[in-house]
Amino acid sequence: MESVTSSEMIKLDDKDRRILTLLQKDSRVSNADLAQAVGMSASALWRRVRAFEDAGVIERYGAFVHPPALGLTFEAIVHVHLTRHDPDKIIEFIRAIETSSEVQECYSTTGQADYHLRVLCRDLAAYNEFLENFLFRLPAVASAQTNVVLRTIKRNQPVET
Repeated sequence: MESVTSSEMIKLDDKDRRILTLLQKDSRVSNADLAQAVGMSASALWRRVRAFEDAGVIERYGAFVHPPALGLTFEAIVHVHLTRHDPDKIIEFIRAIETSSEVQECYSTTGQADYHLRVLCRDLAAYNEFLENFLFRLPAVASAQTNVVLRTIKRNQPVET
């Protein structure tokens, strides 16, 4: 799905903002309950939500999972430095990152590191295996610095509209 650019930004009214806020808090809310909460008919609400989906404002629906409940107790932010900025190596790096189940998020940013990864693993041994058998085997990777997450303060907050 194509994303909305700033020149194509959708104009939102108060009802639109309320719809998006409520859906971000609970994507399983029924159409009827959501319509009642924003003071609209169910059919009018459905059309607005569908328009948000078609425009790419709503990218997807999902559930937030508590990683430790699944045995994923090691979380780290990994700052990755590339050896060179060869376009083919970067594409190879990105494709590999996209296939990794350990990498939850990946950002290309300005600053000292080229990429920042949020990585989840069972434990330190599993993380070490991720580094040795995956990340450091990618030809574009020169080095990585790990910051272990000690505690999550804020996560998965709704986007203010």
